[in-house]
This record gives sequence, structure tokens and C-alpha cells, in this order.
Amino acid sequence: MTADDALGRLDDDDYPAYTMGRAADMIGTTPGFLRALGEARLITPLRSEGGHRRYSRYQLRIAARARELVDQGTPIEAACRIIILEDQLEEAQRINAEYRRAAAEGEPPAEG
Repeated sequence: MTADDALGRLDDDDYPAYTMGRAADMIGTTPGFLRALGEARLITPLRSEGGHRRYSRYQLRIAARARELVDQGTPIEAACRIIILEDQLEEAQRINAEYRRAAAEGEPPAEG
């Protein structure tokens, strides 16, 4: 890997750059909370060659949203389900908007 490749990964939201401890510090929670999110299948961290969990910025945003809900009194399992449903709704709305745009322009909808 070249230095340019390594620098390019810094901008990649999906690159697993953060250790569990660093990730927990960044979102103000504990490693146990991150493990619980993994057990609930909200996020699945990648593993380093040594087997350590690594988190991406995208996963940290999801974990931070879960923490918000839990801090408001939502049980962790319910918080995870809410976030999954929010993501599904956002995707459905995006697809619907594409269909509406294509219909307005008289184009066939894009295959998803």
C-alpha cells in the first residue's frame, strides 16, 4: 500500500480505523456498550489480524445514535430496532423519490 492509498482511507467512512477503546471514547460510552450493539446485530465491527474489533466512522455514527436513544431511556434492543427501521425507511424514501423522478421525466426506473 502506498502513502496515497493510506491517506485516501482516512476519508473512507467504511474503513475500520478505530479500536474498541478509541471508538468507545469517541462516542462517550463503554466497550461493553459497543459489544452489546454487536450482539444486537446493529453494527458488526471488522476484526484485525489479531482478532480485535475495529470500527468505522459510519459505525460510530450508528452507535452514537443508539447511545442517544438509550440515554433517553430506550432499552438497547428497542434502540437497535428503531435505528434499523429508520434506515429502512430512509432507503424506501430514496427509492420512491427515484421512481417519482423517473416517472416525471418519462424514463424507466433504475434497477436497484
